[in-house]
Amino acid sequence: MGNQIPISTSFNLPDGREVVIETGKLATQADGSVVVRMGKTMIFASVVSAHEAREGQSFFPLSVDYQEKFAAAGRIPGNFFRRETRLSDYEILISRLVDRAIRPLFPDGYMNETQVILNLISSDADAMPDCMAALAASSALAVSDIPWSGPISEVRVARIDGEFHVNPNRTQLENADLQLMVGATGENVTMVEGEAKECSEKDMIEAIRVAHEAIKVQCAAQMALAELVGDKALVKREVEAPAENDAVKAKVAEMMKDKIYQVAKSALNKHERKKQFKALKTELQESLLEAHGEEEYEAEVAPFVGMYYEKLKKEVIREMVMGEEVRLDGRKLDEVRPIWTEVDYLPSAHGSSIFNRGETQALASLTLGTKLDQVMIDTALHKDYDDFILHYNFPALSVGEVKPLRGPGRREVGHANLAGRSLRQVLPEENPYTIRIVSDILESNGSSSMATVCAGSMALMDAGVKIKSPVSGIAMGMISDGERFSILTDILGDEDALGDMDFKVTGTEKGITACQMDIKIDGMPYDLLEKALDQARAGRLHILQEMAKTIGDARDDYKPHAPRIVEILIDKSFIGAVIGPGGSIIQEIQAETSTTINISEEGDKGIVNIASADKASIDAALERIKKITYTPEVGDVFDAKVASIQPYGAFVDFYGKSGLLHISEIAHKRIEKVEDVLKEGDMIQVKLIGIDPRSGKFRLSAKALIERPARGDNNRGNRNDRDNRDKRNMAPSDKESH
Repeated sequence: MGNQIPISTSFNLPDGREVVIETGKLATQADGSVVVRMGKTMIFASVVSAHEAREGQSFFPLSVDYQEKFAAAGRIPGNFFRRETRLSDYEILISRLVDRAIRPLFPDGYMNETQVILNLISSDADAMPDCMAALAASSALAVSDIPWSGPISEVRVARIDGEFHVNPNRTQLENADLQLMVGATGENVTMVEGEAKECSEKDMIEAIRVAHEAIKVQCAAQMALAELVGDKALVKREVEAPAENDAVKAKVAEMMKDKIYQVAKSALNKHERKKQFKALKTELQESLLEAHGEEEYEAEVAPFVGMYYEKLKKEVIREMVMGEEVRLDGRKLDEVRPIWTEVDYLPSAHGSSIFNRGETQALASLTLGTKLDQVMIDTALHKDYDDFILHYNFPALSVGEVKPLRGPGRREVGHANLAGRSLRQVLPEENPYTIRIVSDILESNGSSSMATVCAGSMALMDAGVKIKSPVSGIAMGMISDGERFSILTDILGDEDALGDMDFKVTGTEKGITACQMDIKIDGMPYDLLEKALDQARAGRLHILQEMAKTIGDARDDYKPHAPRIVEILIDKSFIGAVIGPGGSIIQEIQAETSTTINISEEGDKGIVNIASADKASIDAALERIKKITYTPEVGDVFDAKVASIQPYGAFVDFYGKSGLLHISEIAHKRIEKVEDVLKEGDMIQVKLIGIDPRSGKFRLSAKALIERPARGDNNRGNRNDRDNRDKRNMAPSDKESH
């Protein structure tokens, strides 16, 4: 049963804001639960772990789900069901950040199903709660009896006006030129992810230092809370040590060590290497089966063979890399795989490219759309529209497997986000288009997300988008035994699995635009991290040079079939006139000119975007809108069309407007009937001679453009005629309407 008064502790962020962690009030039947509070922002976190592993469980089944409750922002969900449904991409990304920070700290061999649930239950309007999610998850684990070697925390560090800030709000972030999410224990940095406007490696390391100092304080607060909770938090469940068979282990090493080494050193391609390693494993199993007999093999040998073989393979390859500086594909430690590239591969796309590095291949297609194609970002705290979209697809065919096609998983969402953040930094400031890039991975052997960055950058240039600089990306790895450190450039998939650190760095020739780093070893010094980043920079620049052989700058113009967009500003008061009742006018213009028109409001101006692949169509729509939004001035002359005939004159249309040409202003001579000189559809030149200050109605004259005849030639008429003319001139004002 929960207690009304919880157990709590607190700490202050570097800027003085207080953060409170409390437990014992909510969800006390969970193994661990906390509420983390800063101002009005509150995150509830719970963790539950099964007391036994499922039979045959071979991996650690950890799930982390972060969800923002709409009530936290005083909103009702806008979907059909009016409730929170599946996680948004944004929530998935936060879940991944927390997962990557806490997963490595569970003990080896712990296979009990474990679930971490994080809910934003209250928030300030300008708050960024994502930077508190890992703190909440770690605190829930810290007050539980679940075996775990934390605590950890994550903070966002941003450089704003040259100064670093920890966990800034949304408004402050708008002016940041560097922002990182950093995860760490009190002793070691474990995870880094972020973006920057072409920052240096030195600046990135300094940002990590600032973040780590703040995290140390947060870890100390969690340990203080665990002390207050007592034995429930301090006495963890025992983890049963996995069973061992030293005899089998020794036999596997005796039979396979040299053979594994020979395959590892043969510089085979991915599939051949996989085939030969599988053949060795089969040979091992068959040999041991023959030596022990089926019954003994199944009971005492089989459970260990696969585990010891995989461990031995990992050890042999790691030693080969560190001791001989030889990699699985024969490359040097700092060598990038062979690269070939191509652009304009898809004739119907507005931009396209192929980026091939070794056995990893990305096909990127780019589409230019209008503001109507923007994607809506609708979270509990934030609703906006984004005009840059990047989607990443990883079909099973890329690794030679057969799997049903499904929607994007968490991995795909994460890779797309990393590539998108990398390229977003170089997009032009003034961009009238909505840009969508789709990266289809057609081959994969490591760093497909980085191939996406390279292919996406080339597709942008192929489309004629004036990016600030080309962007490339490279995946790095590290293998260490505590004394020796080997930094690997452009890692393979196999190297990713056996390494102690992997990090991805993207950037231009000038600096870093995004990064993602996971560190699996304790106590890695900052000078080594700096060395790794410097090696990554060299690899990144090499890839940029290879890309430049195909395309190094944006094309001078868009593709002939790409939409052209013209943007004009109109007075805000004309927006309604352009749209028309129920959208009738704008729909008519779009239908008649085969264009797409979007209107938005900014201050006292209306921003009109006209899009079409045909320049003549844009010009036609532009002319229509200019006519509607044109403000005539007295003295202007127009070619007008007679719209209707009245006893007192004619209503004429001119440049999208309508006005009265009074019978007395048609000619210098007296006219008995308007019909005698004008009929509907006639074209006539008129001059604007007045605008009614109250009604805004236009008074027009044709005779003002006609030279007055000599006095003797003027048919003045008799007095009765003049009297009749005066009566016509005194027609009621309510007749002067069309």
